Amino acid sequence: MDYSLAVRETAAGALRNLSACGGFEVCDDMVSKDIMTPLVALLKECSTGLDANQLSPEKRIEMDKNYIEDTANEAVNLLWNICECSSTAVHIFNKEGCLEAVLRYMKKFSTNVDLAISAVLETVMMCPENTMKHILLRTLTAGIVWNIKGTIPPGSLGSMINAILKIFSESLAIDAGETVIRMKEAEKNRLKLAVERETEENMSDVTENCVLSEDYDLEEIPKGKVKKGENDISDFLPPDQQELKEVTALLMAQQTALEIIVNMCCSEDPSDDEWEELSSSDESDFMENSYNDGSGLLMSPLCLSDEVKSAFMNNLIPKKILEKTAFPNSVALDICMHNLSWKPLIKKLNAVQCRALTCLQNILLVSDVDCLGGASLQSIAQHLSQLVFAKMELPTDTEFLEAITSALRALLQTMASKNISQPCMTPEQLLSLCEAGMDSSNASVKVNIVSILGISGSILAKGQDTAETLKVIGKFLLEVAMKESSLVVAGEALDALFDVFADGKEAEKAAVEIRLLPALKEFQPVFKMRMRKEGKGKYSTDQLCVLDNVKMNLKRFIAYQETLGKSPT
Repeated sequence: MDYSLAVRETAAGALRNLSACGGFEVCDDMVSKDIMTPLVALLKECSTGLDANQLSPEKRIEMDKNYIEDTANEAVNLLWNICECSSTAVHIFNKEGCLEAVLRYMKKFSTNVDLAISAVLETVMMCPENTMKHILLRTLTAGIVWNIKGTIPPGSLGSMINAILKIFSESLAIDAGETVIRMKEAEKNRLKLAVERETEENMSDVTENCVLSEDYDLEEIPKGKVKKGENDISDFLPPDQQELKEVTALLMAQQTALEIIVNMCCSEDPSDDEWEELSSSDESDFMENSYNDGSGLLMSPLCLSDEVKSAFMNNLIPKKILEKTAFPNSVALDICMHNLSWKPLIKKLNAVQCRALTCLQNILLVSDVDCLGGASLQSIAQHLSQLVFAKMELPTDTEFLEAITSALRALLQTMASKNISQPCMTPEQLLSLCEAGMDSSNASVKVNIVSILGISGSILAKGQDTAETLKVIGKFLLEVAMKESSLVVAGEALDALFDVFADGKEAEKAAVEIRLLPALKEFQPVFKMRMRKEGKGKYSTDQLCVLDNVKMNLKRFIAYQETLGKSPT
């Protein structure tokens, strides 16, 4: 609340950066230290001051830089970050009536796109401007429209979906790596011109001073000192980085578009009818048709309607998603790595790739092959395999590992359901991926890994001369089931074992050699005891539902293995 508008903007920007980089812990600390009181006051004052006519003549001069709008932009972004992390902040926002101030900011999109991006203006979906910031603004707006689709008349739903996907398609069509390269060159040229212009101005000043020295005593002017305006704090303000801001806006737009497409492909809350249908079905069907992401959320795939599927195809969404799953441009990464202010873009480039992989996973789970835009499942399998094994070392980044293993799992499930062979990984590669995945601390990665192993093993069990590989897979899954600290992962490993050794002469042979039956009979009471001791306090209802089915299937599988031992050879 400093008297200087420039100081306010800088302070709000600093707090915004702290809230963005510090995450939940810092935002929570900000709220506990009462950041909301000055922030609410600032939001309201900026809102009433948007009209320059309401300001004093002195303040109106400062408006040349749009200090009020720029300060409001920093304040709204700060508010955005805090409210994402703190329910207390949201409560204060509602209690203090801040919505009215934010709505006023929405109206400034025609003159201040940054402020409108922060507040999100609905009517800009048809905005013709094509700067990266306008692309971001349209993408955010499309996301809002998708979230309120339930209020849209059925007759307008088709055109609305097409409009949303068209916006996403335009955003995803831009090559972010090439944009980084182009914008960095533009920044270089702009700064070079600025230096040349400043040099010319300095030369002009020298010439003028030489003329003035004939008539004035220069001793009166202190040497080495330049007097600035009393309110000039330009040294404290961040440098102009318009090109960096454009690239950042593009990457945020692409990440947002991909995240919304993920939501389009799955239902967040299964209806009562869906749950009733699931609960009345056979347990094995329940396990096969439901998808557990390892974090406790049991997701029921929502098949894409013909309308959405058609819009996907018309806007080439699958093709563009596949393109985004590739690693970022190496030249662009090198530029970012060697420029401190551009270095944070590396994380954003990687985030776009991970969201694209999650999109691919969901599309594979809920749609038929025709929705993939002509890409064959084998070519996708080859592409994903190259992402994993292209480098000398296997990936260790948790976010990427979760995304790539989720996509591989969905792909292998789809291929297995259609009896399509998957030559994308050798058994050695498969096991090396599994070992890398089990070193992760992320439960979702581990769930994906054992599921991939189970699907691959069940396919191998149908072939010939695969007993040795099945033995290795079986030992690996047994060890995970018995030693893994997470019951969810242990249950998934057991489920994978059931799949691998369910049928086939090679599987029977391998099961005998690794003593699968005695091992499972010994482990059965241990698993039951762990569920009793750890279950209710540590795992969700949905997870316990899955684990109960695993426990029941373990009993059935042991009985099945016992019958195999009694049958004549």
